[in-house]
Amino acid sequence: MIAAAAGTGLAIGWAVWPRAARLNWTAGPNETLINAYVKIGADGRVTVAAAQAEMGQGIWSALAQILADELGADWQTVGVEPAPLGPDYANPGLALGAAADQSEPMRSLILGTGRRVARFLDFQITGGSNSVRAWEMPLRAAGATAREMLVKAAARRWQVDWADVDTADGFVVYKANRLPFRAVLADLDPDDAPEEPALRTVRKLAGKPVLRLDIPAKVDGSARFGIDVRLPGMGYAAIVQGPLGATAAPLGKPILPPGITLVQEAGFVACVADNWYAAHKAVTALPIKWQLGKDPPGPWQLAAVRGALAAEGKPFGPQGQVGKVVRDEGDVAAALKGGALTAEYNLPFLAHACLEPMTATARVGGGTGGLRAEIWAPTQSASFAARAVARALDIDGDDVVVHPTLIGGGFGRKVEGDACAQAALIARAVGRPVQLIWSREEDFGHDMYRPAVAARLHGRAAPGGITGWNAAIAVPDVGAAFAGRNIGSFVGGPSASAGAIEGAVELPYAIPNMRVQHCLADCTAPLGFWRSVGHSFTGFIVESFVDELAFAAAVDPAAFRLAMLKDKPRHAAVLQAVLEMGGPLGRDEGGGGGPTNRQVGRGIALVESFGSIVAQIAEVEAVPGPNGNWRPRVTRVWAAVDCGRVINPDTVAAQIEGGIIYGLSAALFGRIDFDGGAVVQNNFHAYPLVTMVDCPEIETRIIASDADPGGIGEPGTPPIAAAVANALFAATGKRWRNLPFVSA
Repeated sequence: MIAAAAGTGLAIGWAVWPRAARLNWTAGPNETLINAYVKIGADGRVTVAAAQAEMGQGIWSALAQILADELGADWQTVGVEPAPLGPDYANPGLALGAAADQSEPMRSLILGTGRRVARFLDFQITGGSNSVRAWEMPLRAAGATAREMLVKAAARRWQVDWADVDTADGFVVYKANRLPFRAVLADLDPDDAPEEPALRTVRKLAGKPVLRLDIPAKVDGSARFGIDVRLPGMGYAAIVQGPLGATAAPLGKPILPPGITLVQEAGFVACVADNWYAAHKAVTALPIKWQLGKDPPGPWQLAAVRGALAAEGKPFGPQGQVGKVVRDEGDVAAALKGGALTAEYNLPFLAHACLEPMTATARVGGGTGGLRAEIWAPTQSASFAARAVARALDIDGDDVVVHPTLIGGGFGRKVEGDACAQAALIARAVGRPVQLIWSREEDFGHDMYRPAVAARLHGRAAPGGITGWNAAIAVPDVGAAFAGRNIGSFVGGPSASAGAIEGAVELPYAIPNMRVQHCLADCTAPLGFWRSVGHSFTGFIVESFVDELAFAAAVDPAAFRLAMLKDKPRHAAVLQAVLEMGGPLGRDEGGGGGPTNRQVGRGIALVESFGSIVAQIAEVEAVPGPNGNWRPRVTRVWAAVDCGRVINPDTVAAQIEGGIIYGLSAALFGRIDFDGGAVVQNNFHAYPLVTMVDCPEIETRIIASDADPGGIGEPGTPPIAAAVANALFAATGKRWRNLPFVSA
């Protein structure tokens, strides 16, 4: 999005834009607002404004921990509030991905453009595993600024040099003198805020496994998720949306049960009642006739993706249509001449499968200036939620207030504002606050799906590594689909690009002859960002084929990878760490035989994504099933991760575990099929997740690093499918190139 904005002129003309900063986070009674990110109460409580959404990844605690460390706060007194919309809380890391492989001065130009565009648009969004990467330095600076203001206020009282004063455990300290933060609040002088605060050289809180702030309330049930919102006079709405792209014929005036109100809008029909079950029962009983849209998603979608591979090796159009070579180095044709290995991989559409379905609560009413709306929602982007509501109600964005709640699973789905817009339309129609909750069938049937993918790779290898690599990957343009819904047409239509197949273009391995092509596939199903985005499929494709080439070269898969990582010491260290934990690779000869004739194998995968490097070894037990099919059961997973500087190691380990389980569910069972615009797998009976009884033992090792922080919410997901596939090959001697591994 940032690249598109810069390319279409949004980076021009900042001088004429209003640049006056506004501080719209407020202090409550007996609180002192020190800056945009921290306030301190008269009771000594330190509250941090969290501009990122909390969806189980522990980011509220991580952001608070960063600031509290610089401030010198006592962790027992630290709390968090969701930040409001405003330029101070716009995500400063939007351009991190675009700038990652750039050299100076282009890197600074892209990052600066990203920050300025985000601030101008008040653009809040949580995604791309960039929360700590984006906010570490701004929050350190905010904490250091507040510390300096407290220190200077206390120094004046003590009549000492403020440079000799420090803070620790919630106190301002000078030799034997100690004052709690609350004792100097009245003496704070805004002029004491430095232009460039000095950061601590020794960090006492960051890097420690402190208790996450959201855990106690989640354990005792007092945490408030979007579905827990209650407003006076609130009704409950249930919705039916029909097949994808379909429109409902007018219903007229159907006979409804007492207490039910009908709402029909473009794209959906809803019923409102005093409880959700009554609303759901009423709306699903309506005799709705749906008119299918043009080219409704069906089995042809998978055929279209696989058919797009026909563009392999062909020139692409001026706008990147059909196919585009995004990397071409060395003499690939010569390297592959005389005996290349060829493999094809296929991956299905996937749903996000959040345990908390789409939900939003809306209150819409008139004011002195016209219609206004308030929204309570588990959203990853208050900005997109506000804009979706403003667009639906045809009001100004400033007339929409969004209250973000805790999120019961997001994975990219809750960046979208569709449920917020629907709730606002329903609330306006019935004239009272409404809480909309999608049924599980609606949640599966109207997701923004991870696209299906097809790939064909040709390669050749020697004992020392890969000598030739030619990859063609067919996938629709997810970025264009997302942008078209949420940003506008200025970004342009679907096109072939390196970004669409991230993770397949820049590999960590030294390969002298390499060609990579994105073959653009057609798609009418709604597409969205799914946990780890492009890495979710390129990790499987790349690491599976690397393993195949290692076998073709008769080299141990780990040694094969290490031989190509001589110039990548961080990657090599991660790989060696996971081998220490879970090696050796290959078939466990002690696993066969017995009454079940099971076979056990171990496979490995290494993926760098979102600034972090993760290697995983999976131990898989394969049991013969009917018709000669093997049924896999993953028993253990070992993971090593280098994510740079760590804020909370417990959170890192938890996110790696969660990423593995999420990716494993998709690899084993995940599949979405379409028929006439309807989704076949419309609930968990047909789209199962890994349950506790089937969950493997997971061991995680964090590699100590002084590098800048990487992401952690998503990097645990990409390696697991390939690690399992490679383990299955070790166990069964059969290559597993198609997902999911378990057929329906």
